[in-house]
Amino acid sequence: MSFVTHLEAAIDGTILPHEALQSVHAGRPLWVRYDLDAVGAALNKQELAGREPTMWRYRELLPVSDETKIASLGEGMSPLLRCARLGSALGLSDLWVKDESQLPTGSFKSRGLSVAISRANELGVQRVAIPTAGNAGGAMAAYAARVGMEAFVFMPADTPIVNQYEAAYYGAHAFLVDGLITDCGAIVREGTPHMDWFDLSTLKEPYRIEGKKTMGLELAEQFSWSLPDVITYPTGGGTGLIGMWKAFAELAALGWLIDDRRPRMVSCQAAGCAPISTAWQKGERFADPFPAPATSASGLRVPAAVGDFMIIDAINESGGQARACPEDSLLYWARRGSELEGIAFAPEAGACLGVLEMLVSEKVVDPEERVVVFNTGAAQKYIEVIGGSALPRLSPPVDWTALST
Repeated sequence: MSFVTHLEAAIDGTILPHEALQSVHAGRPLWVRYDLDAVGAALNKQELAGREPTMWRYRELLPVSDETKIASLGEGMSPLLRCARLGSALGLSDLWVKDESQLPTGSFKSRGLSVAISRANELGVQRVAIPTAGNAGGAMAAYAARVGMEAFVFMPADTPIVNQYEAAYYGAHAFLVDGLITDCGAIVREGTPHMDWFDLSTLKEPYRIEGKKTMGLELAEQFSWSLPDVITYPTGGGTGLIGMWKAFAELAALGWLIDDRRPRMVSCQAAGCAPISTAWQKGERFADPFPAPATSASGLRVPAAVGDFMIIDAINESGGQARACPEDSLLYWARRGSELEGIAFAPEAGACLGVLEMLVSEKVVDPEERVVVFNTGAAQKYIEVIGGSALPRLSPPVDWTALST
């Protein structure tokens, strides 16, 4: 059974029913609310420990009641990796990476789209559409295919080529759009009355955030219910950061956390597209659309986030920050992190590492604090970025003397 009680408008607290399809209220996102007392009575940490190692182990804190409607490819639990060499390079003694690149579709988007498609499937949706800057389109296509749902994906024409191909490979109707993700979003909105599809845009429906919050649930469990000091998170639409902050609040209400300490949430963007960082630096709660957005971290090229105030609220409540990383720094750290740890750091995670370098040098983050970086996608999805000059060629027999120099 589901323990969901209602939906709540994030902007003004209006209560909405959860039994029917819902999108937004006053143009802003909805929270999913649970009967946490009932969840606590039905589940304890000891029982949880014996469950399957996927994000659906937290099913009492997820919105799907009919398990036969779940669209799953075995997503979660993603590994939490101690990174001593990378930590040393950044001046940190207790650095960890939560590696979402190992999820079924190669990014953290597996979580949100698994839950969103599952709930849409439960509510009778047969056709879905999404605007995407990259990984979300492929993830939606995969999970829609899993339950036989028709999918439409709209992405900017310069979206990384792997993202373009994978959406079509999973059977979605995939289209390139001359414009930004906001232009793709406009197409989805305009097409809804004509195509009768359900819009799965970031935070335009309430359930992707529930899938993303499982990153926070997993992190708490992997650290034996004690949270880290700092979390750095790459922020485009911001669903993951918002979701984790929600997860920590729910865990606290359940009494599962060892203490009341919560992480400082650090939103990391690219300097070429930094609406959240810009607004936060000005002390504002809402972000203006970012002009002429440009960055190789395609997941961060979101010039306007419908959940901007939710991101900034979480940052401020946690005592965190919103910062932007120069393009050359994020590319340097993505490659450097991969070289030091063997983790396929995507450019978005490079932004986290670049921001972390700044925060350590500014003494905002203490060298002894426990810090978690989220690698939200696999570097292999960004061949345009990770590719460099052509590799040297060898023609046997090999000149070993020349090779050694």
